Amino acid sequence: MKQPHIFAGNPLDRGDVQRRDEAHLDALFVDPETLVLPMWQLNVLVQTNPHPTLGWISPADVERLDIDVKPVFLGFMDNKAHFALDISEVHDPVHELNLPDTWRFVEVRSAAMELPGPETGILAQSRAQLDWHARHRFCSVCGHRTVPGKGGHVRKCGECGSEHFPRTDPVVIMVVHDGDRCILGQSRGRLSRSGMYSALAGFVDQGEAIEEAVRREVREEAGIEVGEVKYHSSQPWPFPSSLMMGCHAKALTTEINRDEEEMSDVRWFTREEVLSALREENPDLKVPGPIAIAHHIIKAWAEGEAGTG
Repeated sequence: MKQPHIFAGNPLDRGDVQRRDEAHLDALFVDPETLVLPMWQLNVLVQTNPHPTLGWISPADVERLDIDVKPVFLGFMDNKAHFALDISEVHDPVHELNLPDTWRFVEVRSAAMELPGPETGILAQSRAQLDWHARHRFCSVCGHRTVPGKGGHVRKCGECGSEHFPRTDPVVIMVVHDGDRCILGQSRGRLSRSGMYSALAGFVDQGEAIEEAVRREVREEAGIEVGEVKYHSSQPWPFPSSLMMGCHAKALTTEINRDEEEMSDVRWFTREEVLSALREENPDLKVPGPIAIAHHIIKAWAEGEAGTG
């Protein structure tokens, strides 16, 4: 890859050793040099002048909010600690933080399209971890309340002693081809409503290798048998927390028999059809934009970078 995908390329040193010392993290969180990234209802603070960048605030700004929320320690950069903080309980954060007109809370996908590449990696880490904490306040073993530890890298149950760690769900996403054609599909729901076609994709099952997951998902969704599988690249996808593993796969059969419950359409497209769609010149085919790994693995195949000639 010439450069990481959007949501990858995080430049922070995640400070695994330092995060083991809770007292040290507490001291860092009130250090005037520390930077805090606030998120409100999973929207991120962005400052737009002179160009969009993440909107970091200071511990003094946080203190003015008067909230009792545990921050998530993100890591270090330039010898400064960086934290993320969920301020969703604040009614009007723009007013209470006294933010300039050029600062605003932005939906994460929209923000990622404007931010510098490395900042999107920080954004992915922040959104995924804050969302995980919001969803996992209670122990899945005994049902009692959990508390965060290690700067947000674990939640501990005071009742049964269980520890729960932020999870990342592995997903395979693949362009299946037979030379000069590739398979793209439309899942029921968002894609079918938008008229967009994308690479087939699905979660990796337990006890399953990447290549096995590719073959199973393609067989289930399209009824196509797959042989050789080649890894292309990966992308963190913090909605809520997946790792997209992009592949190219060689089709052994060509007759499509789609899963009608899951897929609204699956079809073969020629290389020229896909290339014109990437140029936004094909009225009959829309493909995902550059924010998604699907765009890049489709483009790589269309431009002959998938070992297809």
